[in-house]
Amino acid sequence: MTRSQDRKGLKRAAFAAGAAFTVVAAVAGSAPGAGAAPASPAGTPKLKLVAASKAVTADRYEGNSGVYLDLGTYVTVDNAPLELKVTRKSYKDPIVAQQILRNGTKVTTKTLPAGLVKDFSGLPDFLEVSIKNAAGVEVQKSKSNFCLNNASGRLRPDAPATSHYPESCSTNPFTLGSVWGVEKGWAANTSAFDYDKPLDLAAGEYTVKVGVAKKYRDLFGIPDDRPTIALTVREISDGGEGGTGGGGGAGLSAHSAHGAGSGHGASHDMAGMEGMEGMQGMAGMGGGHHYGPRGADAPTPSALSHALEARGLAHHLGDGSGHTDGSRVAPALKSATKRPTGRAGVPANVPKPDLRSLPAWDIAVTDGEDGDVAGKDYLAFSANVWNAGPAPLVVDGFRKPGADLMDSYQYFYDAKGKQVGYAPAGTMEWDPRIGHEHWHFTDFASYRLLAADQKEIVKSGKEAFCLANTDAIDYTVKNANWHPYNTDLSTACGQQNSISVREVLDVGSGDTYTQYRPGQSFDITGLPNGTYYIQVIANPANRLQETNTKNNVSLRKVVLGGTDGARTVSVPPVDLINAP
Repeated sequence: MTRSQDRKGLKRAAFAAGAAFTVVAAVAGSAPGAGAAPASPAGTPKLKLVAASKAVTADRYEGNSGVYLDLGTYVTVDNAPLELKVTRKSYKDPIVAQQILRNGTKVTTKTLPAGLVKDFSGLPDFLEVSIKNAAGVEVQKSKSNFCLNNASGRLRPDAPATSHYPESCSTNPFTLGSVWGVEKGWAANTSAFDYDKPLDLAAGEYTVKVGVAKKYRDLFGIPDDRPTIALTVREISDGGEGGTGGGGGAGLSAHSAHGAGSGHGASHDMAGMEGMEGMQGMAGMGGGHHYGPRGADAPTPSALSHALEARGLAHHLGDGSGHTDGSRVAPALKSATKRPTGRAGVPANVPKPDLRSLPAWDIAVTDGEDGDVAGKDYLAFSANVWNAGPAPLVVDGFRKPGADLMDSYQYFYDAKGKQVGYAPAGTMEWDPRIGHEHWHFTDFASYRLLAADQKEIVKSGKEAFCLANTDAIDYTVKNANWHPYNTDLSTACGQQNSISVREVLDVGSGDTYTQYRPGQSFDITGLPNGTYYIQVIANPANRLQETNTKNNVSLRKVVLGGTDGARTVSVPPVDLINAP
């Protein structure tokens, strides 16, 4: 894997207006036909594939390799919620998926076939898509995954006003547990994009037929409906006019993650994407950074509102009142109004967080990032520290006028959410580097490169972090929060002139820094070839109080080869997880 995946200048396709917003009308007005599902027993969801619109338009931008296609197809759910619990005991064990069936207070489970679910990104090969050109010749045939937590909406007024399920599916390779679900009376968008593989469709008219794979029809009792959609692909020049019709490109979200500078504070991950700059690069809005293959750098389509995106309104995404777009972007958290007073202390039985480090991944030899020394070799990597609970990690920073550092305090709460203690927890510092530009909590994690005998060789200079819930690592642990607040770092970590900041790592979530962030690497210039270990340590100075400190360290084996200027790295799997 290299860092040459620069998506600068890539523009996302604009989809037909109305395709996503007409879900309610299209579904409510559709009469039961030959494909109508039979009545489902109590507690069993009734599923159906529908198309919100009979026709959609996708824009292909001049100079780009293809289009990203949102057909406006949805899986509707009625009679009962569709809920899946997806877990693995350890990285040595396969993933097990269970359907949770709720009938009043009665809860039963149904285990899905072994091997059906291969990761935590959704149901694989769920949707079958066939695209024919105007001459009736099939030009594209594909299958795509279905994330039940994809952007969704209500079907009718009496459906639950909000969804209590998580708002995206995890793509972190070391995820341990997920919950996927669609509320009764809701519909979930089935679109899935591979941003490295846009569809190579020339401008013109097409007919698209969409269906659910037979194994899922049989498993969930879905009728064999295959909606047909008229697709128009139009060419958009740099001047913004289409070769087969006018119109501009879709607006992109201006949210950030542990990502590049946006001018107003960058962040790691937009709902799991370290990507203000990733989105900027994709939209051709500038920035010369590299964008990673996943995590905080890569777009997470399941977390976006396709409806708002199609209207250039993605900057209005949010989880506030009236929003059902599943954007995972929330308002800024507010710190306490003043520093804590009274003697610091924590009751012995108060719930505390449990910080755990994941093995490093996205490991690659690079020539450095912004601020690194030219001509040297660097071993870059992505890393995540997550909170297994049962309590969130809550840290406030308070700044004295004119000071360069904030004083930090960890807060503790009882089971009812009442603050019952606090403890000093070091400091926060302002990081001015492009790719950060926010307040970092010091001593949250530490990175070291160890020799084969596991003695330290190189220590990363990065030990300060802006905390945000970028990745859902295990939403099946006790007290996991499926709707964490600070998922967007531009709202979580303050600005240069901030006088106070609150940073939170919620239960079940982790904080990913990708290999493209400054400081996420070791200088390996002149280091002999051989076996080494990337060590990730959570809470290295024990400044934070937690339930267990024996699970704070992870190791990832790497093997260096090559010569200076042409170094190589191979990364063995971690048990069943082959994520180099």
